[in-house]
Amino acid sequence: MSEFSLAHLSDLHLGPLPAGSARRHFALKRTIGAINWRLNRHRVHSPAVAAAIAADIVAAAPDHVALTGDIVNVAAHDEFTAAAAWLEAFGEPSWVSFVPGNHDTYVRMDWKHGLAHLAPYMQGDMKVAKAQSSPQIAAPFPYVRLRRNVALIGVSTAVPQPLHRAAGLLGPTQTEALAFLLRDLRERGYARVVMIHHPPLPGLAKPRKALLDAVALRDVLEAHGAELVLHGHNHEHMLNSLNSRFGTVHVLGVPSASLIRSAHHPVAAWNLYRIQRQGGKWLTEVTVRCFDPVTRQVAHSTEFVLSS
Repeated sequence: MSEFSLAHLSDLHLGPLPAGSARRHFALKRTIGAINWRLNRHRVHSPAVAAAIAADIVAAAPDHVALTGDIVNVAAHDEFTAAAAWLEAFGEPSWVSFVPGNHDTYVRMDWKHGLAHLAPYMQGDMKVAKAQSSPQIAAPFPYVRLRRNVALIGVSTAVPQPLHRAAGLLGPTQTEALAFLLRDLRERGYARVVMIHHPPLPGLAKPRKALLDAVALRDVLEAHGAELVLHGHNHEHMLNSLNSRFGTVHVLGVPSASLIRSAHHPVAAWNLYRIQRQGGKWLTEVTVRCFDPVTRQVAHSTEFVLSS
């Protein structure tokens, strides 16, 4: 069976923040976030680094791209038009699958002013029973994209949170739908790749930033399996796993794709997964590619193989 290649990037936090965006559409959390951006975060999240990561992915020519949230910073209206333009330059909606993160729903706002601009990147190929939508995210989640022998399942954990919190919530509707999809797609012979913003297992993030129903999601993954679960949020290289009835579930997180310097997190990187069926098992060859602040180039960092 032929190999399928998948790029994974996350947490672009695209800058610069549009001038006056927090004043034009006032919300306390958005205003505080905008001040933090102008005082601190703009120094570490570089549009040039994001462009270098994107160019490296395009040069690698993967079969598909998974972008796991936080494309913007404070969910200002103008940020979404800029993000849509960035994505349009990066690749076709049929080539890029997006799931939102907490910064993409930083405050409550109507769909038409925010994530609607990215809707083509969140549309599935099959009808999903019991899919969930909201005034904030009118696109139904979960969604499924079928690409050859791989099924990409996008779920949303993005819900507006109080000040100083960045937690996520999947909710019972998506959890139930995901359980059905994982079972159905396994029986149909697909490699199942779940795309989510928050780390999906208990204990992988601080309580104020964690997935609130991670225990319920872990139980679904243990019961029905998945070949890969891809996430962002922590701005770290992460590799975790759990055992299911149907093999090992590999859970991988990537750093921010725009981070140029930080005392607490690695610089920008993305992962390339090469997925193929061998000897009755799904094998995934993982290549990590990292931005080098000295040469300002993206280069191969490490490589390993996962078996499900």
